[in-house]
Amino acid sequence: MTRYECAIDFDAIEAIDVHTHVEIDGCGHKSVDDELMAASEKYFKSGHERTPTIDSIAAHYRERNMAAVVFTVDATSASGHAPNSVEEIAELAAANNDVLIPFGSVDPWQGLTAVKRVRTLLDDYGVRGFKFHPSLQGFEPNDRRFYPLYELLSEAGVPVLFHTGQTGIGAGLPGGHGIKLRYSDPMLLDDVAADFPDLTIVLAHPAVPWVDSQISIAMHKANVYIDLSGWSPKYFPPQLVKAANTMLREKVLFGSDFPVIQVDRWRNDFAKLDIKPEVAPLIFKENALRVLGIKS
Repeated sequence: MTRYECAIDFDAIEAIDVHTHVEIDGCGHKSVDDELMAASEKYFKSGHERTPTIDSIAAHYRERNMAAVVFTVDATSASGHAPNSVEEIAELAAANNDVLIPFGSVDPWQGLTAVKRVRTLLDDYGVRGFKFHPSLQGFEPNDRRFYPLYELLSEAGVPVLFHTGQTGIGAGLPGGHGIKLRYSDPMLLDDVAADFPDLTIVLAHPAVPWVDSQISIAMHKANVYIDLSGWSPKYFPPQLVKAANTMLREKVLFGSDFPVIQVDRWRNDFAKLDIKPEVAPLIFKENALRVLGIKS
């Protein structure tokens, strides 16, 4: 077991991508089953390798002088599909600690076992945050059965990244493969943010069709942020662009959703937005440093 210790030169890097998926492990286990993987590829029209290794992900970001937050999602109970290894992600991130920052993931339905695994991932593996996907994991995040997880994460002082809005996972399949979008309504996380004011929460993706709610929550709750992953910036809702440029300039983070959206494509499309020159550095790096607890 190798415990992660960050060695990133945050003054030297250009940006921090806070939303990067690791979708396969060394044993060939994928984060979702083949049917969901194929549906996701069709939805995103990826056109690139969908399951790069963590070493190749590290090389990709190293070439661009960027850091990346890497993770998978453990949705064992809801999907019946065992995830790729969270522990392996942490260990391989430790071997690439000049560019990668590992987040953990646990199945919220596993109760006390999930709580214990959070502690293990924090203490023994050194993960720097956690990722949840309410729709894929099949849970309402404001259900008090899951509050022991948030209590521990709040005490640990690490950020929590929640998928919000529409998802490409299951898109176009009959019944969406049973995946329910309502679990990813950001208003459910408004309850969590209110009940755990010391827990840093990142609402992942422009939360279509609930973007206005997402903006309101981030404005109202000091502990809530938004990442801009999962969409090409040219498709961002205009009210989100306006908010990112003004009142939410210190609450919005760069994220790509790599490998489904390529970093270069995201940055090229973002450059075409009318973002103020003084705001772009906040979005690309400074806000992420604050969320990750690296800079107050």
